[in-house]
Amino acid sequence: MAFPDDPDSASLQPEVPHAARIWNYWMGGKDNFAADRAAGDAVEQVYPEIVLMAKQSRRFLIRVVRHLAAEAGIRQFLDIGTGLPTMQNTHEVAQSVAPDSRVVYVDNDPLVLVHARALMAETGEGGRTVHVDSDYHDPERILGEARKVLDFSEPVAVMFMGVMGYEPDLKVVSSIVNQVMEATPSGSYLVLWDGTNTTPAVVEGAERLAQNGGVPYILRSPEEIGSLFEGLEFVEPGLVQITDWRPEVAVEWLDAYGAVARKP
Repeated sequence: MAFPDDPDSASLQPEVPHAARIWNYWMGGKDNFAADRAAGDAVEQVYPEIVLMAKQSRRFLIRVVRHLAAEAGIRQFLDIGTGLPTMQNTHEVAQSVAPDSRVVYVDNDPLVLVHARALMAETGEGGRTVHVDSDYHDPERILGEARKVLDFSEPVAVMFMGVMGYEPDLKVVSSIVNQVMEATPSGSYLVLWDGTNTTPAVVEGAERLAQNGGVPYILRSPEEIGSLFEGLEFVEPGLVQITDWRPEVAVEWLDAYGAVARKP
């Protein structure tokens, strides 16, 4: 894999495992390198459910975005830490329901940005789908860029999909979420899910990830994840395993919890 004509290519670092590419590998994608696959395999050896988690996290995203666009009337989405494009991305789901939906993606991985430009060129969505190069630790920049596309006098769905474990301090995570949500009006939504420390196997999987060169990922309890929704009103069924949020089919236990909540 090479992008010789792209300025971001030099910073791809194929020899270093990267979260977005490892996740892409678990989801069955092709946008990954040998180092990513090795790290992914090391986790899968002790926690084979990680592959199911990766795929079910996308099913969760699809159900949530479809609900917000079709039933809640949301037309603006701010997807922070989006990762590599795979199947049925946020803008595709939202715009299949409401073509006038506006989506802002945020990520700072060079490979994600390479694909983002290609995706924009293919879809021709203009100002309705944009990508912002930023880390979620800089919410002021994210909000500043998002305001160029989204109208913050109207409801916005803010999404943090399986990314907050890269910040080890829960207080920092809470501050980031609060700062973004404070900028949105009443009627906005927070969508957030993350891996949980609910079985020994998933904890060992996280340890294997770090041992094999991946960025350490902090698994939290469902209660800690639930605390990030303070002051918001849960949409039924509340904070649950992501496979239990309005499921299409029954899926066995996964160490991943999430919710959708409305800002009053």
